[in-house]
Amino acid sequence: MSDLEDLAAFAQLIELGSFTAAAERLGCSKGQLSKRISALERRLGSQLLHRTTRRLHLTAAGAALLPEAQALQAQAQKALQVVQGLQEEVAGSVRLTVPVSLGETFFDALLLDFARQYPRVRIELDLANTYRDLIAEGFDLGIRSGQQLDERLVAKPLFALQEITCATPGYLARHGTPQVPAQLVEHECLLNTHYSGFAEWLYHRQHQLERVAVAGQLASNHYSLLKKAALSGAGIARLPSYMVQEELRDGRLRWLLSDYQTRSTPVFLVHPWQGSLPRRTQALADYLLGWFERSRQVLDGLRV
Repeated sequence: MSDLEDLAAFAQLIELGSFTAAAERLGCSKGQLSKRISALERRLGSQLLHRTTRRLHLTAAGAALLPEAQALQAQAQKALQVVQGLQEEVAGSVRLTVPVSLGETFFDALLLDFARQYPRVRIELDLANTYRDLIAEGFDLGIRSGQQLDERLVAKPLFALQEITCATPGYLARHGTPQVPAQLVEHECLLNTHYSGFAEWLYHRQHQLERVAVAGQLASNHYSLLKKAALSGAGIARLPSYMVQEELRDGRLRWLLSDYQTRSTPVFLVHPWQGSLPRRTQALADYLLGWFERSRQVLDGLRV
């Protein structure tokens, strides 16, 4: 135990840069801390520090030891947090940011069910298609799509967002049904400006990629508005499969070009990196991961 404590003291000393500050953090005198470091050096048979009046300088041995001492210190802190977490009540606030269409489609029912299980947890739900900096803006959890994620975040996969090309039977009766992607240039297309290159729709079939320059009078960065426009017969839209399952089943929308594959975008649950999450945050994260796992077939674009 003495070795572990002295290694932790060494790590604290280097982190804070002075014997005075480290001794205060450790709850001992400056002289006691100096003796502990000297004793550690004797046991190791190597000098770890060059001490000057102004700064501490690591020797080669000290530089080699430091990351190991820091790792031991972090592991000890994590172990304490785990035990403390077992006694922590699942209560308090959790701030969660979610894309608008996903939040509007699922999260009212999801969070009501979670609230019944954890009545002392308060969820602050932010619906936004704009980029939210989880760390700078104080969010505990977020749902993000895309291949490139902030390296400061821990990401766990939820599902793959698959877009479906669709329109109402009424629109198709008036304007005809496209049989191949190239025929979309003859149609009124509803464009999603949330994505770069929104005026070009990509389709894959038998390892062949087709790019179609599409156009239309209506463009928006909200899937929900584009869905309403499609249901009104305003044109052809590309919408996430999770948003149109019911409309495809009851015939209000028809799935077009179903033999072609469209863009598939991975969706993740993310949170800022930290040793362990508070129990309230972990409870919500586990709940969301479990629900999305059970619902993955529909969310990944189940054919109907």
